[in-house]
Amino acid sequence: MPRAIVAIGGQGFDPKLVLYVLDQARSQASSSRRRVCFIGTASGDTPENIVNFYRAYAAPATEVTHLELFHRRVDDIAGLLGAQDAIYVGGGNTANMLAVWRAHGVDAALREAYEGGTLLAGSSAGCICWFEASITDSFTLELGPLRDGLGWVEGSACPHYDSEPRRRPVYTAAVRDGLPPGIALEDGVAARYADEQLAEIVSARPGARAFRVDGSGEHELPVRALS
Repeated sequence: MPRAIVAIGGQGFDPKLVLYVLDQARSQASSSRRRVCFIGTASGDTPENIVNFYRAYAAPATEVTHLELFHRRVDDIAGLLGAQDAIYVGGGNTANMLAVWRAHGVDAALREAYEGGTLLAGSSAGCICWFEASITDSFTLELGPLRDGLGWVEGSACPHYDSEPRRRPVYTAAVRDGLPPGIALEDGVAARYADEQLAEIVSARPGARAFRVDGSGEHELPVRALS
């Protein structure tokens, strides 16, 4: 079973994207039931985000759970995450999330689950954390580069490419200035990686786009519309 990541540029709880993630999780599942875990560290484990996840992912033949780190109740994080068919990471402050993950060993537990066949997915912070580098609002609303992502996918990433006006100029300038080239995703667009290689890009929104961004500029990528 190939290792799989679904990186979503924004609007990750759109029903079409939820079904897409669940379909990918089904291909990873060892039984007819799909087990999906939510990690909301980037938002400080905000109850509203946890509830929104349960509302979005409650589906037949699906078991949902979540991991809280600000009110930690799980001793065996690696055991919990390794038992999932898919893990969904929510949005928020990416830099803070990575620091908390590293303090609790979540980064290592996620890597072990990933190597074992668990699908990793997420939107915004949950999109960019898998890459080497990214554009983030973790440090300032003016946006800037984050260079110490998990680095499991080569290059950089930028979410919210159409919904936040500063994303586009900041990302293209950062890449020109030496940030690793990468992918830019508009809201509602998801890039699926198999064994760290881009496999396809899908969209829940008609006309939404994705780009390869390098030192020479933007290069639009093919996007499949989800029905």
